[in-house]
Amino acid sequence: MPIEPLPSFTPQARQLWDAIPAEHRPKLLSNVWCGKCRESVTITNFTGAVKRGDLLLVGLCAVCRSDVARVIESA
Repeated sequence: MPIEPLPSFTPQARQLWDAIPAEHRPKLLSNVWCGKCRESVTITNFTGAVKRGDLLLVGLCAVCRSDVARVIESA
């Protein structure tokens, strides 16, 4: 099993990510839509940034390695 690097976040994105309870994070990461697989997948090798006040995770599909993204809306 390959070891994945820690995700890179902007400071503001890190603050939003850290505000999400740790027990909810795996569900968010494993529920990302892949347009190529046409199903929900896990995001890997992701980075985090803030766009329009929301947390944006950009990475790769764990199945086909296509680009995927997930927006986590700020409360």
